[in-house]
Amino acid sequence: MTRTLIIAEAGVNHNGSYELACRLVDDAAEAGADIVKFQTFVPELTVSATAPKAAYQTRNDGAGSQLDMLRGLSLTFDEHRRLRDYCAARGIEYLSTAFDMPSIELLASMDCRLWKIPSGEVTNYPYLVKIASMGRPVIMSTGMCTEAEIDDAIGVLTGAGLDRSLITLLHCTTEYPAPPADVNLRCIPAMRSRYGLPVGYSDHTRGIEIPVAAVALGAPVIEKHFTLSRDMPGPDHRASLEPAELSAMVSAIRNVEAALGDGRKRVAASEAPNRAVARKSIVAAADIRRGEPFTDSNLTTRRPGDGLSPMLWPRIIGTPAPRDFAAGEQITLQ
Repeated sequence: MTRTLIIAEAGVNHNGSYELACRLVDDAAEAGADIVKFQTFVPELTVSATAPKAAYQTRNDGAGSQLDMLRGLSLTFDEHRRLRDYCAARGIEYLSTAFDMPSIELLASMDCRLWKIPSGEVTNYPYLVKIASMGRPVIMSTGMCTEAEIDDAIGVLTGAGLDRSLITLLHCTTEYPAPPADVNLRCIPAMRSRYGLPVGYSDHTRGIEIPVAAVALGAPVIEKHFTLSRDMPGPDHRASLEPAELSAMVSAIRNVEAALGDGRKRVAASEAPNRAVARKSIVAAADIRRGEPFTDSNLTTRRPGDGLSPMLWPRIIGTPAPRDFAAGEQITLQ
């Protein structure tokens, strides 16, 4: 059984509070996620003063600039170091997406096992080169991307020295919440075939059914936003799961990955005792005298299936009964 890597995306749903960030770690750990992921950025190095908000950010967080919004959502570098230690104490892996060069350097100094490239940085050449230079596994979201842009990004990463085998792609639709009709989950097997790489799924839809379906399509990684409450102010809360829903998603994914199995058709241990109960045996449809030939008229089938299999019907039609059989009695050949 392949275990799905579940990334609980806390993102900026801590609203700039280290204490709330720790509570998100607690909830992710209790839900059974493998990784809790944050976002690391210096606001002034990430967006310009005139950068507008996305429509969903304005809708969920009110008017204003991206810069002002990010200033209220950032954690200090020291708080990220403390968060990593807190995650370790809670038994869950810390991960963060860097959005600028100093943040990359910070995460490198913290010896994070993975790099997560967000959809918005897929076309950022110097960023990709910097990430590739670290030589660590990379998970790259592909929201808003064309195939050509994904091709180019992979080319930059590998051209800068990253082994292709270290790359995992995430299919993604970058809208919050994403309309199910725009999700196009069939991209998961299609991208896997095109790139020859693992292709997971970063989900921004409401609910848990679509990421669970992605696992059924072979996604080895699932990333999903979560929050302490969708009623909190901020840009991403309304497209996030609450703690109980995160737990339900993790449980559903574990059930689905167990149910996928290995693809080899065989009798499961749990169903083996039911074979005789549910199947049938050949029985006498009427009294049959010894020596009388078996026919389609004097034979029938009845449960249980612990006698002569009906699949032997063609072999025994026309052969003489080896003894007397009463109506309803299982047929034997001796």
